[in-house]
Amino acid sequence: MATWDEPRSFASTWHSTVASRPDAPFLVFEAPDGSVAEWSYAEFDEQVGQVAAFLRANGAEPGSAVHLALTNSPTFVAVWLAAVRLGAWIVPGDPMGRTPEFADQIQRTAPVVGFHAIDRADAYLDAVPSTMTAVAIDEADTTFAPFATGAEPTSEWPQPAPTDRAAVMFTSGTTGRPKGVEITQANYAFAGKVMAESAALTADDRHIVVLPLFHANAQYYSFASAIWAGASVALMHTFSASSFLPQAARHGATCASLFAAPMRMILARGQKTDGVALRHCWFAQNISDDQYQTLTNWFGCQPRQLYGMTETIPAVLTDSATDPRPDAMGFVSAGCSVDTHRADGTPADADEIGEIVVGGTPGITLFAGYLDDPDTTAKSFRDGWFLTGDRASRDGDGRFFFDGRRSDVLKVAGENVSTVEVEAVLTAHPKVLEASVVGAADPIYDEVPVAFVVAASPDDPPTADELLHWCGTRLGKAKQPRELTFLDELPRTSVGKIRKFILKEQTV
Repeated sequence: MATWDEPRSFASTWHSTVASRPDAPFLVFEAPDGSVAEWSYAEFDEQVGQVAAFLRANGAEPGSAVHLALTNSPTFVAVWLAAVRLGAWIVPGDPMGRTPEFADQIQRTAPVVGFHAIDRADAYLDAVPSTMTAVAIDEADTTFAPFATGAEPTSEWPQPAPTDRAAVMFTSGTTGRPKGVEITQANYAFAGKVMAESAALTADDRHIVVLPLFHANAQYYSFASAIWAGASVALMHTFSASSFLPQAARHGATCASLFAAPMRMILARGQKTDGVALRHCWFAQNISDDQYQTLTNWFGCQPRQLYGMTETIPAVLTDSATDPRPDAMGFVSAGCSVDTHRADGTPADADEIGEIVVGGTPGITLFAGYLDDPDTTAKSFRDGWFLTGDRASRDGDGRFFFDGRRSDVLKVAGENVSTVEVEAVLTAHPKVLEASVVGAADPIYDEVPVAFVVAASPDDPPTADELLHWCGTRLGKAKQPRELTFLDELPRTSVGKIRKFILKEQTV
């Protein structure tokens, strides 16, 4: 099992790097209008202190929750670090989420303060209870204007323990309701350590971050690793396929982290750009050999695939730097424990397909558990191994190859989407009797949700536009069905289970 001899808090990791590299660059932010702002570690730490004073004035203390519904922005980073240093914890939500999603997160975590975009206020404010302070943010702001209250910046900090909670990240699961993954201070620090060492990250490196900050990928693989190594981050306000390579060149990026879907978008809309000098790029999910060769030529390096989940903390599988393969997830990352098991819990042999299982210590090298759900947490482990539900084989050299995902969770451009959650929204419509959702292959997003619907009354069925609008006001973009098919009844087994494979055949 994975061990870490001296667990440390993420708060102490940040403090140590600021103390040792105060004048080194930390953050470069490119706003939507193309303007650029930069901060050293010490300069950004000053802003963290100002934000912390604001949080404390609004009730945040050790153990408090702080909700975030922001796109990539300096405010997101500063609130995250301020909360961590105060011993509070963040609840990052999809900034493009809908009121029911925000309301569920807020009800389950009881934050004292939340941050939302000025131009998306309605969806957020409708979810906010009277006991919570909601703060409107201009996501392009680089002056931290809302925090300039005249209060003295926080300069004396508590000392959070490594096992103190630092975040709850909601991720779709097979139960339909998103699961709250509890992340500790030590988890963030461990993610930074493993990912920095796996990428051989140095203080001279610079990550370019285009993936959304509310996801684990940008937090674990880019920001945490940069802070661990004293490197810098170039944060883009959003991902643009045509702009990615010019941005990488303009900001002197040496490292990146992507999914297969945005890489395909770059191939479709981008072009080889002078000045791009990436020495390293992580990616998740397979791409074709031809795509891989073109990206290698455009990036200046051979991208390396990885495998990880919000629950596993770092990427527990990472391909080698010397001979990466576009069709393989790679080898067990240093400091991690991974195996493949048969259904009975025994280890699978080489080249035998089994379930990917991850070992470690909950709250240190693995997530601490699911929020207020000890039963689901317990069922997610067997004999000390975390059960990912994903399948893979491993060759004689120890290299892993992906072989499928959990049947009720789709991967839409790298984002987990629970078909059960989408089905629940559809069947809540008064004109729908039942619905079943499956994944359809998509050349850009890998797969997308498509729905099969049975009307409550054949004489008064809902229209496709009516249901799509219904979903659009209740689900984030990745979760919204791309197609709707109306059936008289769903195909079932003799015991009443829906035969989803028959529905999936209709999507081919």
